Amino acid sequence: MPRSIWKGAISFGLVTIPVKLYSATEQKDISFHQVHAADGGRIKYKRVCEKDGEEVPYSDIAKGYETPDGRLAILEKSDFDNLPLATTKSVEVVQFVEDSEVDPTYFEKTYFMEADGPGAKPYVLLRDALKASGRSALVKVALRNRESLALIRVKDDQLLMHTMIWPDEIRNGEFAAPSEDITVSDAEVKMAQTFIDALAGDFNPEEYQDSYREALEEVVNAKLAGTEVPAEEETSTSDADVVDLVAALRASVEAAKKRRAEGGSDSGKEEKPAKKTAAKSTRKSKAS
Repeated sequence: MPRSIWKGAISFGLVTIPVKLYSATEQKDISFHQVHAADGGRIKYKRVCEKDGEEVPYSDIAKGYETPDGRLAILEKSDFDNLPLATTKSVEVVQFVEDSEVDPTYFEKTYFMEADGPGAKPYVLLRDALKASGRSALVKVALRNRESLALIRVKDDQLLMHTMIWPDEIRNGEFAAPSEDITVSDAEVKMAQTFIDALAGDFNPEEYQDSYREALEEVVNAKLAGTEVPAEEETSTSDADVVDLVAALRASVEAAKKRRAEGGSDSGKEEKPAKKTAAKSTRKSKAS
């Protein structure tokens, strides 16, 4: 069982719910060290002061904030410890909202919430009340000395908490929108909808896998075994391949229908390749 990363309590009106938080996700990427290509030696870094050129011990390092005009404010650990964080060990409910009102762009990280000690009954009370209302709880919480907005929602029989970024941390993306002068015809939209319908289905995330990571695992295992690294087949793409949007979409629809006819109703999903023994061995002992 994983270790909890935080303990505190949800303030639900006059009801207090002691809870623990657990990270709901984990990275599966293969991690690498920087090494000397000639002999495999690890690359080391030193913390050196730019003014005197001396190496600085970690205990003498402080955080500095530089203003646009060049002034520097040096903050030490005590400065951060004295900052008021009322939500350090509490989750303060500030509002109940519809899930559809919250843009997923705000979501940062997901946590499992577990009732701690006597918190089981009030935990179930909040869970069932949220489920019955069809709403989620918008809260404030402090994790790792940073206050965040978060959304507590029900999934199956447990509560999940999604930490959120603040509104001023979301960039204005209007620059990325296509020019208003660009239009598409009704025929193009209708054909695009036909393609969407042809690949429509239920979301089953377990049917997909990280093809890049699996290929990288093969390369790592080939290196460890001293065998030849598997070569990828080259695929050529050209801007000239797609000229007529309707014709391209029509071909896509026919291809999608053919895949479904050959593989059944779920063949529109990405097919899982056979698991490779070499790939499994890398997962057990990841490159470090």
